Amino acid sequence: MASTSVSRIVPASGERVWDLIGGFHALPDWLPYISESTALQGGRVRRLTNPDGEVIVERLVNANEQERHYSYAILEAPFPVTGYLSTLRVFDVPGRPDTAEVVWSGRFVPQGVSDAEAVQLFTGIYRDGLDALHKALSG
Repeated sequence: MASTSVSRIVPASGERVWDLIGGFHALPDWLPYISESTALQGGRVRRLTNPDGEVIVERLVNANEQERHYSYAILEAPFPVTGYLSTLRVFDVPGRPDTAEVVWSGRFVPQGVSDAEAVQLFTGIYRDGLDALHKALSG
């Protein structure tokens, strides 16, 4: 099993960040890689579409509004991994009410690629996503 984690300080309160990203179907609101999120199975599953028309299906594993995090598993995706579980988490920064830290982490079993290649793929996805979030909160 391989894993990766990316952290980013963003220019907004933890509450404001969570208001933007905390909804399981909110990815199109801040992540350019995802153009559409369709709720399935009562909202516990999301069918994501990227601008190339590729489909990613993910299931919400757990969520905690008060602690500002949720975890999800990939059910179907064009990624070379299985057993994917990821968490998106927002932390307040003590003494800085207009700043938050966002951590996006995941673990997975590479399939047909090396651990390093799979880690590089998801590190890039998380980094690019958190850069897009920073940009969305800065504008």
